[in-house]
Amino acid sequence: MDNNVGATARVGIRDVAAAVGVSPTTVSHALSGARAINADTRARVLDAAERLGYSPDPRARGLRSARTYTIGLLSDTIAVTPYAGLMISGAQDAAVEHQSVLMVLDSHAILEREQRGIRTLRNHRVDGVVYARMYHQEVIVPPELDGVSVVLANASSADPRFSSIVPDDVGIGLDAIRHLTSFGHRRIGFTTVPESVPASVGRERGYRQGLKEAGITVDESLIVATSGDAAGGRAAARLLLNRPNRPTAIFCFNDEAAMGVYQAAQELGLSIPHDVSIVGVDDLQLISRALMPMLTTIALPHYEMGRWAVSQLFEHVGGEQAGAIQKQLPCTLIQRYSVAPPSS
Repeated sequence: MDNNVGATARVGIRDVAAAVGVSPTTVSHALSGARAINADTRARVLDAAERLGYSPDPRARGLRSARTYTIGLLSDTIAVTPYAGLMISGAQDAAVEHQSVLMVLDSHAILEREQRGIRTLRNHRVDGVVYARMYHQEVIVPPELDGVSVVLANASSADPRFSSIVPDDVGIGLDAIRHLTSFGHRRIGFTTVPESVPASVGRERGYRQGLKEAGITVDESLIVATSGDAAGGRAAARLLLNRPNRPTAIFCFNDEAAMGVYQAAQELGLSIPHDVSIVGVDDLQLISRALMPMLTTIALPHYEMGRWAVSQLFEHVGGEQAGAIQKQLPCTLIQRYSVAPPSS
């Protein structure tokens, strides 16, 4: 039995050359642009290539260039978080534009799994690796990646060799407070996390800067550090709202903490946004659109980070970018219904 029955043969350079009546070398030059050829000939070659459905063989291309046209995206838990699909989507789109394949591996923050993932990527001779994190944090790039082009996504490094892309966390805090003060709020709580990571440090800096900009003295008792989940948000809100001079608004480290603040407000018989206004971070739509009222929040640029990281990786691999670039991306405040002027 012929195993090739029903298979579609790949259209090659020789097929295009035969259709146009030129040599395979001429077709190669016309497609690659490596050498100048007659404009009419090039147009006929491109037309025939499109009509015949020609596409370059990535295996042959890799042999000629010593590249595999495969890149890796290695993360801690980003591949299994609800909002991180956008980062993978952005990375995938950039990879496709560079006619390359994206391999996504998730270590679940387990060192052995990360090392195994790196071995897998190196065995596939990937052209480079996007080293990604679930939330903005400073990382040490594993020594096992030495000799591989690496770009950091949603992470930064003290090592100046690595290009990185992160959200503007100071801008997040500043935008949240500007939004709340524009509604007339002057007593604003902040739920954060105890870990001193760039995300928490930057958002608190923006919070303080926003209050100063509005002429409001920071009340340190309104800053509460707990876990960045619903339980932590609930605990922080109980401390903030169960007091005589409670804040009229709360800026939350993320949407999960905001969900806990909603729960605590309900327990205390407080109405959102009439008794307390809430702003979150992430635009985790399973939360932000499900809460009643829907949550005003700040969306992180996951798609843009993934896309930029892969594009930058190809700049390094292709030798077009010699030095590293550290880039911050602005974030978008999405206004819904959890913010209103403070009650008189």
